[in-house]
Amino acid sequence: MKQEEIFKVFRETNALLSGHFELRSGLHSDQFFQCALVLQHPRIAERLCKAVVEKLRAERGHSLRVDGVISPALGGIPVGHEIGRAFGVRAIFAEKDEGKLVLRRAFQVKPGEHFIVAEDVVTRGGRVQEVMDIVKARGGIVEAVLVLVNRSGGRAQFDAPLVSLLEWEPSTWPPGECPLCRKGVPVEHPGSR
Repeated sequence: MKQEEIFKVFRETNALLSGHFELRSGLHSDQFFQCALVLQHPRIAERLCKAVVEKLRAERGHSLRVDGVISPALGGIPVGHEIGRAFGVRAIFAEKDEGKLVLRRAFQVKPGEHFIVAEDVVTRGGRVQEVMDIVKARGGIVEAVLVLVNRSGGRAQFDAPLVSLLEWEPSTWPPGECPLCRKGVPVEHPGSR
């Protein structure tokens, strides 16, 4: 999929928002990807996730070993599910427990298993890194990180290849430097909090 086509899909589903937002990272921005609004449409979600899988295969080849897909809850779950479907493997997720991502629900990562980490949006990459740490702590191997939107501007770095469907770096500011705060524009918290 071409970048223009991806932006069009996000705009048509109202998943690309404009305003004054506080991101999960604590930074402020004038734009926000609410991927849940695009992912609520199963056929669109399937198409977007297949496209990022195809991009990975184009970069790494079809000999890539994938035993499972793991995502951080909540936004990564539908992405991980569709990426798992594209690879024909199981999809599991890590969820918060006392502020930290953990595996629950009898999900397992066995030593030597190869995983894709899937997420909807990456800004700084903290949640992706937490999931990677879970896989590695259990002896698993992270083959790649797949995301729909990489809004990190290259700042999110992992010790596995990062492949995104859309590379996009909106303006972000620490709260103390935010021009929208100085103008008195109310802050929205559009995430799942």
